[in-house]
Amino acid sequence: MTQIQLIFNLSLQLNIVWNQIQSTKNIQKITSSMKMVSAAKLKGDETRRGTAIAFNTWAEELNGPPKECEDATFEDLPQKCLLVPISSDKGLCGGVNSFITRVIKSCVKSLADQGKEADIAIVGDKGRGQLNRVLGDKITLSMTELDSPGNFALAGSIASDLIAAGASDYDAVVIVYNEFKNAATYIQKYKVIKPFKGEGEDEPLLAYEFEPDTKSEVLTDLQEYLLTSQIYHSLMDGACAEQGSRMTAMENASSNAGEMIDSLTLQYNRARQARITTELIEIISGAAALED
Repeated sequence: MTQIQLIFNLSLQLNIVWNQIQSTKNIQKITSSMKMVSAAKLKGDETRRGTAIAFNTWAEELNGPPKECEDATFEDLPQKCLLVPISSDKGLCGGVNSFITRVIKSCVKSLADQGKEADIAIVGDKGRGQLNRVLGDKITLSMTELDSPGNFALAGSIASDLIAAGASDYDAVVIVYNEFKNAATYIQKYKVIKPFKGEGEDEPLLAYEFEPDTKSEVLTDLQEYLLTSQIYHSLMDGACAEQGSRMTAMENASSNAGEMIDSLTLQYNRARQARITTELIEIISGAAALED
C-alpha cells in the first residue's frame, strides 16, 4: 500500500469516526431531554396518584389489599378469572411492561396447572404486543391508545368495556399492575375483585342496610364503581412507575452515550495522529528524494 493510499484510508476512517461521534452526541441530547420531560411528567403523575390512593383504600375494605406477584403461586384465585394487565402505550421505559407480561404468563401457567381457567383483557399497546405472540388465544379484549394523563373517567370507560365484555361472568377480575415506590423502584402486584354474588350466609354485605330495597341493583352499581376505583388507582400507580422507569432508562442511555463519545474521541485522536505522522513521513520522504 502506498503512502497516498494509507493517508486516504486514514482520512476516511477519521470521517467515519467523526460522524459516529456527532450521531452519538445527538442521541445523548435526545435522551437527556427525554429524561427531563419524564421528570416533569412524574411530578404530575405523583400528584394524581395521591388523589387515587383514597379510591384504593375504601376498595380494600371490600376485596382485600393487593398482593405481591413475586413468588406468588396464585392458588388464592378462583376457578375462572379475567386477568387485566396494566401496561403502557409507549416504550423506552425499561422493564415496566416486560415485568407485567411475565407475571401474566406465569399466572396463566399456574392456573392451568391447577385446572383453572383464565382469559386476558389487556390495557396498553405494549402489553398487547408482547402477550399476543404467546397467549393470543387467551386475549378477549385489548384497550390501547388511552388518553394521557389518565383520570377517573378513563378508568370508568375501561371498567364499562370490561363489563360489556362479560367481566361479571367470571369468578374474579384480577388486575396486575406496577406499584410505584420511588423514581427508581416499583414492584408488581395484583388485586382480586370478586363479584357480589351469593345467597343465604354467602350473601354479600349482610352487615349493611340498603335503601331502596332493590339490593341487587345497588350491588351491580357498586360492583362497577369498585372496579373503576381499583382500575383508577392501578392506572395512576402504573403511570408513575412508567415515568420513573423512563427517567432511569434515559439516564442510563445518556451515560452510555457519554462513555461511547469518550471512546470514539480517543479512537479519533489516535487516527488523527496516525494520519499526521504518515503525512510527515511522506513529506520527509519526498524531500529526501529531491535531495538525491
